[in-house]
Amino acid sequence: MTFLRVTGLTKSFGGVRAVDGVDFTVRANDVFSIIGPNGAGKTTLFNLLSGLIAPDAGAVILDGEDVTGLPAHQLATRGLSRSFQNLQVFFNMTALENVMVGNHRHTARRFLPCLLGLPSVRDSERRTRVFAEELMHYVGLERYIHAQAAAMPYGALKRLEIARALATRPRILLLDEPAAGLNPAETAHMDALIRRIAEDGITVLLVEHDMHLVWSVSDHILVLNHGRVLAEGGAREIRANPQVVEAYLGHRARER
Repeated sequence: MTFLRVTGLTKSFGGVRAVDGVDFTVRANDVFSIIGPNGAGKTTLFNLLSGLIAPDAGAVILDGEDVTGLPAHQLATRGLSRSFQNLQVFFNMTALENVMVGNHRHTARRFLPCLLGLPSVRDSERRTRVFAEELMHYVGLERYIHAQAAAMPYGALKRLEIARALATRPRILLLDEPAAGLNPAETAHMDALIRRIAEDGITVLLVEHDMHLVWSVSDHILVLNHGRVLAEGGAREIRANPQVVEAYLGHRARER
């Protein structure tokens, strides 16, 4: 079943067309990877899909609803969440508090009850804390539940961002280079986490340069070049595509 459909999506900055008439569809519960050389338009495409910028043309249909140009907070209410290539962590908070922030839509936040500290508010906060702890276990960060975010290693912070994104209770999760800067062991943990997220019923859109990870987790791959779709298909098909090899993969086309 198609969960996300993108048609004719276009965005220009000055005279540069960063995304140029991009079309693709994503099936529910798939891991759909977007790859391509630097400057291909991958991050711009993610920013369009996640409501950080509005397209010049085209449409984004999420589970049958036209969500084109909706801001990020409205997309979050429809089940779309994302992580970022560069860490967006609240370093003045604990790790657990960072995850709790992601659940803010589902907590009691009316002004007067919060001001008075009513039992309903305290109960909501308790449930949010328990949920955040469960998510930290889910992403393999149980040892950091009581840690300050500023004291956590880089690889753990990448998973912390994913836990916070999961706290929004998404139906589709956009991951922007989750393996960037990770060592092989950390990348293996990320591989397993992405697989688990998809197996648990969350559709995953992945932008990633680590081709070992892409080949391993992807159900479908889209290749961008100069803002346009160069190719799409399964891992075997993409590795064998001579245009993709020339434009991006090179010798990596044969990597496993």
